[in-house]
Amino acid sequence: MSILKGVGVALVTPFNEDLSVDFESLTKLIEYNIENGTNYLVVLGTTAEAATLSSDEKKQVVEHIIKVNNKRLPLVLGIGGNNTLEVKQQIEEADLSDFTAVLSVSPYYNKPNQEGLYQHYKMLASTGKNIIIYNVPSRTGQNVEAETTLRLAKEFPNLFLIKEAAPNILQYFDILRKKPEGFNLVSGDDEFTLPVTLAGGAGVISVIGQGYPKEFSTMVQLAFDKKVDEAYEIHNKLVDITRLIFAEGNPCGIKAVLAEKGLIKNYLRLPLVPASEGLYAKIKAEMAKI
Repeated sequence: MSILKGVGVALVTPFNEDLSVDFESLTKLIEYNIENGTNYLVVLGTTAEAATLSSDEKKQVVEHIIKVNNKRLPLVLGIGGNNTLEVKQQIEEADLSDFTAVLSVSPYYNKPNQEGLYQHYKMLASTGKNIIIYNVPSRTGQNVEAETTLRLAKEFPNLFLIKEAAPNILQYFDILRKKPEGFNLVSGDDEFTLPVTLAGGAGVISVIGQGYPKEFSTMVQLAFDKKVDEAYEIHNKLVDITRLIFAEGNPCGIKAVLAEKGLIKNYLRLPLVPASEGLYAKIKAEMAKI
């Protein structure tokens, strides 16, 4: 599955003023990313505000992205939740013919222990589909520890990749150091992308990447080529904007960037709200510097 290498972007869902899905802007965003070097697209992740989309809207968004992409880039579909049997069923029933893999977040809110997390992913692996483990403790309230990830990686070849977003970068390095052949790791934290890629990671599933696809994909390619100084030059240029877009949560920051670039309109669905005036001004000022 080395096809999922480089920069994957977790697409936002653009909305109109009446909060209906803005398919025209979604088309623009996809084309912008394809033209500027993004390597694959992640559909219906957290960044897509998937939690606030109805099942009909999710279906429409998926169909629209498949159609516009037209097999140009690999696609990954987000299917996750905290009811293991239901997630398994959703994966089994989904039409994955246009998707390279499913991105499945670890169960949130229930806070299972490590054995529970292992059993959850073991059951998802039993579907036979290609599944990316997604560890994001800041959202789920529970860390999938390196040992658990490695245990899963060794036992289930179709759990072939982890999107790792633990706050402790040492966890990424532990997985990279001990992982079996054929298993890989991508950064789930934009700011860790470069060091993690240089340490042997397969790149990133990024939020900021959809606003700066050319810069971000160039940086990751330079990291693959071990051109460290040139890669860090781009990294350093993007650090401040990367921090700013997460200052009031995701995707309010990246939507501000994309709105400022004229790609989408700056609307979010409750309980999320657009970036505050103060943050928007900072984002605008930082964008002018870049």
